[in-house]
Amino acid sequence: MTDDRIVGSQVKGEESALEHALRPSTLQEFIGQHRVREQIDVLLTAARHRNSPADHILLSGPPGLGKTTLALILASEMSAPIRITSGPAITHAGDLAAILSSLVEGEILFLDEIHRLPRPAEELLYLAMEDFRVDVVVGKGPGATAIPLQLPKFTLVGATTRSGLLTSPLRDRFGFTAHLDFYSDDELARVITRSATLLEIKIAEDAVIEISGRSRGTPRIANRLLRRVRDYGQVMGSTLITVDQTQRALEIYEVDTLGLDRLDRGVLTALIERFNGGPVGLSTLAIAVGEEIETVESVAEPFLVRNGFIARTPRGRVATALGFAHIGRTPPAQLASLFDTPAIDA
Repeated sequence: MTDDRIVGSQVKGEESALEHALRPSTLQEFIGQHRVREQIDVLLTAARHRNSPADHILLSGPPGLGKTTLALILASEMSAPIRITSGPAITHAGDLAAILSSLVEGEILFLDEIHRLPRPAEELLYLAMEDFRVDVVVGKGPGATAIPLQLPKFTLVGATTRSGLLTSPLRDRFGFTAHLDFYSDDELARVITRSATLLEIKIAEDAVIEISGRSRGTPRIANRLLRRVRDYGQVMGSTLITVDQTQRALEIYEVDTLGLDRLDRGVLTALIERFNGGPVGLSTLAIAVGEEIETVESVAEPFLVRNGFIARTPRGRVATALGFAHIGRTPPAQLASLFDTPAIDA
């Protein structure tokens, strides 16, 4: 391994360790998502009173809002071990069967990106969730036999960023479904203040507000921007991070006042300058910015749509008047008709 690769691995490890250190360990420490926290608290308290594992829980919502953190908190609150895996990591039903058969009583199985679970594995999960049993198939062809294997009672915590892709049979087997919403600027300011305390960063209140306004309603992004602002402050030799330093740091890292980054602005600029505001198909837009379709659709587009910069129509993506204004362009007089014209690419 080269020195560069070693250094890169060390940096990633340090970043991961920092993220882990900033995770709250109890529901009381968890900031935001008040209604979800209240519901989960009731669910866990009742389970402890019954001295039984909690019901299966589905957590849905955009990335970075705390689904993994909540799963870890569930395990901590229930004093239970936790097993972490993901839908893409399970390639066939046998992988899932091996995991399920090795669980212990009361263990929590956290299955991230559960919507990407292969169909055979998903069907195996139905029986495991309802009857705590899996059928292990021995042999092939006409001579194959299914041997029932009893499982210990466990709690499945599924997480998904695209709940609409879950099949009804799987969704219906969860006893509780929680949807996590984007955070307000005030909630993000509390997250940043807590993280700054844990990281021993001295930061001005107006600098905290500046970061929270650019964090796209997402604690993960808020913590990441805080660390980058901290880096800039250290380079400048500052003992207290000011709002001016914060603005300069975020300018260096290409995060504008509303939280748009390089990819967001690239998508918006390409849509307006290359395709006259659209409508244009997603694949053409992805090619124009040199990114994968899924990256544009899952990373950039949700934020741009939520902030009213672009709109999704049956004929393609179109830029709105707000989108034109944000990059300093004057919207065309016929902007309203863009929603009805044929798309450049389906």
